[in-house]
Amino acid sequence: MALSYEKVIEKYEPVLGLEVHVELGTKSKMFCGCSTEFGAAPNTQVCPVCLGLPGALPAVNGKAIEYTIAIGLALNCSIAPFSRFARKNYFYPDMPKNFQTSQYDEPICFGGFLDVKIDTDEGVKEYRVEIERVHMEEDTGKSLHMGGATGRIHGADYSLLDYNRAGIPLVEIVTKPLTGTGKYAPEVARAYVSELRDILRSLGVSDVKMEQGSLRCDANVSLRLIGAEKLGTRSETKNVNSLRSVERAVRSEMIRHAGILDKGERVIQETRHFHEDTGETTPGRSKEQAEDYRYFPEPDLVPVAPAADWIEKIRGSLPEKPSVRRKRIQEEWQVPDKEMAAMINADVLDQVEETVKLGADPTRARSWWLGEIARLANEREVPAASLPITAKDVAEVVALIVRGELTDKLARQVVEGVINNEGRPSEIIEKRGIKVVSDDSALLQAIEKAIAAQPDVAEKVRGGHIPAAGALIGAVMKETKGQADAAKVRELLLKHLGQG
Repeated sequence: MALSYEKVIEKYEPVLGLEVHVELGTKSKMFCGCSTEFGAAPNTQVCPVCLGLPGALPAVNGKAIEYTIAIGLALNCSIAPFSRFARKNYFYPDMPKNFQTSQYDEPICFGGFLDVKIDTDEGVKEYRVEIERVHMEEDTGKSLHMGGATGRIHGADYSLLDYNRAGIPLVEIVTKPLTGTGKYAPEVARAYVSELRDILRSLGVSDVKMEQGSLRCDANVSLRLIGAEKLGTRSETKNVNSLRSVERAVRSEMIRHAGILDKGERVIQETRHFHEDTGETTPGRSKEQAEDYRYFPEPDLVPVAPAADWIEKIRGSLPEKPSVRRKRIQEEWQVPDKEMAAMINADVLDQVEETVKLGADPTRARSWWLGEIARLANEREVPAASLPITAKDVAEVVALIVRGELTDKLARQVVEGVINNEGRPSEIIEKRGIKVVSDDSALLQAIEKAIAAQPDVAEKVRGGHIPAAGALIGAVMKETKGQADAAKVRELLLKHLGQG
């Protein structure tokens, strides 16, 4: 039986190492001119260079170097005046050259850090994640395992190879061993990847779509007895592709490691695969050491030596940091800490800000994104930002509510219709015949009908028992099919019964 997480953290200290791979948003690949556009037919975006054909010579993508320097600067790294590429040799069926052009002992960026904040039992805490290196390399192709139930190689009948992704510019951001997080290790890992994703998005260097593999996290986890200095044996959970999964994978591995160590057994250094359905990991392959890759300098590429004035020009073009932006927005909107954290955790801050820019009140904007839209997203088990509703749609709905043309209840119907792809708000209102009943005579007619049906309740209200009015208001709302303004119904009802 697996140990409880509480038992794990009573005895062991986790040590994390996070390696995040980011596909850069350049138009062409790292060492050739092939397109990087996502979703093209298999093997249509390839050439002799990215297929590794004999005699083909690579050339470095200048925009990829610029993007990598920007990432390094945003992560407080030093930029190397001289760096170079190396060949990393290992066998993968989806690596057409049978080696990866990467950087080894001379990366372009090194020695940075990123501070992240999380909610804890003791309030908000800040953790510094130190960055070991940021280096450039190229992505591999993609293996498609056909005929099996899981999409993995085990149980598949055959595999297909798509080399469109081979050679796409890739940046790897590697942390130093992260200690001192204790029971919050899973949350810190998630917060780090989330903050990193926000920075990369703000830089415009990648679309950071984890579901498409543009950003992938390898989570290294090891445990040591509390108070011990020697690091434990690590496992590396590969290609985790959502924030939630990063947190779950770290927690799962901590529990697995503790179970092995408690039995007096040895943790095997290996790669692992995370399974979304079970929340657990399974073995991949034994993990190589650096010497196993037989690195040597890439003979077909010159060293990278960015000019100091170019680096400073890139530094001067960096946008406002996400952490600074969040603080500014929180102050401008006067948002409580908990609601700010809720927007960040739900990943809807961009959507709320855009809704406000389109004229919506900040309180109403975040109420819709964190309320009804988040509820519908949870039902569908997808992020709220991925639903087919835009900031423009929400701003339009808010404006209709403010003008009195929609009640909150009717607005929820409109929002649900937009998310169900029935059209834009105005189209749904017209199709469904949604309209607020605001005519006083029509409302009074419904009120009199409700009073006639519940005379005893009406008498209580006349006698001063105002809470009893709720039943009559509910009857009026039912009579008007929810298309009346409940506040106006209440006002007219109480006035009609001598309590207005």
